[in-house]
Amino acid sequence: MSANILILEDERDIREMLAFCMTQAGYEVEQAATAERVFGLIKEGYRPDLMLVDWMLPGASGIELTKKLKKDPEMESVPVIMLTARGEEDDRVQGLEVGADDYVVKPFSPRELLARVQAVLRRSGLAGNVNEQVSHGAIQIDTASHRVTINGSEVHLGPTEYKILHYFMSNPERVYSRVQLLDSVWGQQVVVEERTVDVHIRRLRKVLAEYGVEKYIQTVRGSGYRFSSK
Repeated sequence: MSANILILEDERDIREMLAFCMTQAGYEVEQAATAERVFGLIKEGYRPDLMLVDWMLPGASGIELTKKLKKDPEMESVPVIMLTARGEEDDRVQGLEVGADDYVVKPFSPRELLARVQAVLRRSGLAGNVNEQVSHGAIQIDTASHRVTINGSEVHLGPTEYKILHYFMSNPERVYSRVQLLDSVWGQQVVVEERTVDVHIRRLRKVLAEYGVEKYIQTVRGSGYRFSSK
């Protein structure tokens, strides 16, 4: 099983970027835009292995949330990495004093953040839970080597088709609109027309058709696309 990461960030574009980065690395991801949503998830029984928490939030701040969680016997051992634009020493100390395990100052690179996540998980004994294999039906992806195999045969995909397939397989059975796919695969900073998604979906299906699994990528009329191996 892969480690579960809860991302608490109120800015949607940053939250989606973080989710994509963590998903690409093989982690299971849950997202929240407010501290209230986090408490709701916990009340429902959700227990993350690590939390990425933004300092500045509407309502309760990331600092206040972390302080509360560290007083909860069931949550006190969950590591927290604070994300903030506040880089002064006093702010870093305040974050660490309330129980944060690490502190990343914005802007940061996804590569740096991922390295910090892995380091914190290693310290907590969970690094071995990173899932480098994603498989559904006849398709398997090795995220470490970016190799895709279908029924044991290696398949060669373009970088965008690989990203789309990996994103779909990391979130099976969910319907994504073209806009959501653009934001998650291309990123909101890239200006791309929605029909570009259709072009790459066709290319991906063409490759999958050679192995008889093109039906895994389903068109949901009026909504978008879904991956299902059922």
